[in-house]
Amino acid sequence: MSARDSGRGGARLHRRRARPRSELVSTEETDALVIGAGAAGLAAARTFADRGVEVQLLEAASRPGGVMESVREDNFLFERGPNTMRLHGRALVFVRAAGAAAALVKAAPASRKRFLLHGGRLEPVPMDPLAFATSPLLTAHGKMRLLAEPFHGRGNGARETVAEFAARRLGPEVAEALVAPFLMGIYAGDEHQLGAASVFPSLVAYEREAGSIVVGALRARFRDSGPAGAAGSWSGAGGLGAFAEVLAQPLGARVQLATPVRALARDGGRWRVETEHRSWTARRLVLAVPAGPAAKLLAPLAADAAQVAETVTYAPMVSVPLSVDPTAATHPIEGFGYLVSGGEGLDLLGALFMSRLFRGRAPRERQLIQAMIGGMRWPGAFDASEAELLDRIAAGLERGLGLRGGFEPLAFTRWERAVPQPGVGHPERIAAARAALAGDPPVELAGSWVDGVSLSDSLASGHEAALRLMEARA
Repeated sequence: MSARDSGRGGARLHRRRARPRSELVSTEETDALVIGAGAAGLAAARTFADRGVEVQLLEAASRPGGVMESVREDNFLFERGPNTMRLHGRALVFVRAAGAAAALVKAAPASRKRFLLHGGRLEPVPMDPLAFATSPLLTAHGKMRLLAEPFHGRGNGARETVAEFAARRLGPEVAEALVAPFLMGIYAGDEHQLGAASVFPSLVAYEREAGSIVVGALRARFRDSGPAGAAGSWSGAGGLGAFAEVLAQPLGARVQLATPVRALARDGGRWRVETEHRSWTARRLVLAVPAGPAAKLLAPLAADAAQVAETVTYAPMVSVPLSVDPTAATHPIEGFGYLVSGGEGLDLLGALFMSRLFRGRAPRERQLIQAMIGGMRWPGAFDASEAELLDRIAAGLERGLGLRGGFEPLAFTRWERAVPQPGVGHPERIAAARAALAGDPPVELAGSWVDGVSLSDSLASGHEAALRLMEARA
């Protein structure tokens, strides 16, 4: 994933000049190697280390964390990448086992209130039956169609886009008014391109097993014996970048920063990994880098797996934290924030009220609002000028909050490859890639393009990759 900063105080990532092969200093042995120190790589490395496996974590950038990067500036604390995460399943198990839960803070209770810019005004997203019954987001016909979901026949969600699956199961109104904005907020993606099985794997499974999302969800609730999720949204006490540092700190010298990997090879039952300054060998390998770098490293080893990685597309995005005078808004700045419906004709994807969610994010008398713009709604945002970005953000803030001025940008962080866009058939392609890489020595793929785009998905992906390798070598 690549980022470009054009704002104040943006730290650029520096890479060392690659040395010729003949200048490699030494070869070192370890039991496990993890390539990539984003969320998935950190989780994999900690899972190995916490179970007594000798591990080295190799990262091309000058800091750990990948997209998790926080900045303190002028009494603001803002994120360049993801702003919050939800914890559930294996990710929650990992965070607790790693002793990192104490480094997290929960969003304020008011974060349960979320809005959708729809029909020119902010409408609360209904969170209970009464709110649903009175919400203007759906017509009476749309509400009745949604309630009739259990009575519609079973289909094949695994072969459908999100738009097709949502319209068939929940009705066209729900698909357009609720599902599409949600996808823009999470995936920055197009519901007509994203695959339902990747975006809503549980819902597709409920239909497959029970013939209905509602019936399947009720059955799952009664039989589920897994760890309960940690309700709400979370961040690091010092931002998500600080949370990444907490995960990395116990690894100490086992984290090799500014160490880009040049090549991989199988060598006598071990992996040989060549970096700029040395060569490493290991019995186990986790490849936890974005799809593009993964494709380049895999191409000499497994062309089929490399081709799968090459087919993964990403949505671009620009993240713009704003210092806001709340008295300039005609709508209260409260709750989690708002997403923007596609029918509004705006390029803003959404705005998060970060200083309402977490303490210490903005100085007194100011608010921190994180504006997200671009995605598949406006792919040209990555190359747009700061002036044009601000104009389009301002249009979304005026429509949503009544803001006309009263804000200034703190930074512009441009992500050319921000969020993977898993299409129809993506799970099957990932399974094929893993099959193509099967063999001795083993390797596992992990990360947002493999097992899901959220930080929780990535933590679980890395954790489970390490567990599988340890089980294979037990």
